[in-house]
Amino acid sequence: MLYSIPVLLGILLVTFLLARVIPGDPCRAMLGERATDQICDAFMERKGLNKPIWIQFGIYIKDVFTGDLGESFRFGRPVTTMLLERLPITIELSAAALTVAVLVGVPFGIISGYKHNSLADVVTMVGANIGVSMPVFWLGLMLQYLFAVVLGHTFLSLPPSGSMDAGLLPQPFYEVWGLPAWGPNDFISNMNVTNAVLSGNWTAFRSAAGHLILPAVALGTIPMALIARMTRSSLLDVLSLDYVRTARAKGLPEKRVVVRHALRNAMLPVVTVIGLSLGTLLGGAILTETIFGLSGVGKSLYDAITSRDYAVVQGFTLVVAVGFVLVNLVVDVLYTYLNPKVRVT
Repeated sequence: MLYSIPVLLGILLVTFLLARVIPGDPCRAMLGERATDQICDAFMERKGLNKPIWIQFGIYIKDVFTGDLGESFRFGRPVTTMLLERLPITIELSAAALTVAVLVGVPFGIISGYKHNSLADVVTMVGANIGVSMPVFWLGLMLQYLFAVVLGHTFLSLPPSGSMDAGLLPQPFYEVWGLPAWGPNDFISNMNVTNAVLSGNWTAFRSAAGHLILPAVALGTIPMALIARMTRSSLLDVLSLDYVRTARAKGLPEKRVVVRHALRNAMLPVVTVIGLSLGTLLGGAILTETIFGLSGVGKSLYDAITSRDYAVVQGFTLVVAVGFVLVNLVVDVLYTYLNPKVRVT
């Protein structure tokens, strides 16, 4: 776990420097033609951007370790507050995408590995190779066109953008339950699908879930293909081991050999791929949320980059990096549970 500290410091440094290497400055990016030298000089002075870069970085590191991620240049709001508003949307989208990837990728990988060299194996691997090669932004646009335009007047129609039907304002679940509106309650209520389930508002649930399907499929396609390929490869390796042949020689049913003996060991590398896929999801969320009009961390990070909002770029990137480190830690612990031979150090 200690290795994560220099990793996070390195990410902080790289993000801090890259944000300032990009041509342009926050003042002119926000004000455009209205920006004058006098206004921008005053802005740079007020925000401390005219100080030497190493002094700026030292101040930023000190603020981060005291829990202060800064204030958005563009909105004048604390970055922490903006994160708490937008992070639930990204978490819900990533969870939905990972669910799609696992529920589709693992079964197809098992079928492909068990039916090696069959038609099912060939079709699955062709589909997986296409899925891995599919750009998220292109797939998102094609899904929008297919389900909102081509199938727009059928029962298969799905909303192309947004997170909820216009005019639908579901009541936060904590109000339904009579709970205070603070901390985790407010955070969870920003997850539209989760909030609808907890509040028992099934109209809002259908709307939120319908809006989540296309972005979840677009974001989950690459991890789904990777998981299917790894599951197939791992299962083929395990099925060729001596203990599996011994189990078959004892006359055990084939289903029991595969499920009870082969599948558990075959899932060890798959668990690692599933965990690492979260990195792909977090990176892909930038394009996915932008295409589908979701106000999550990815869309906000894209807007912050284009407007040179340094504090938001740095704060959001740091949170994504911390999330990735925590996911890797969970994967290591889970791997140890599945494989007692490995011990976390």
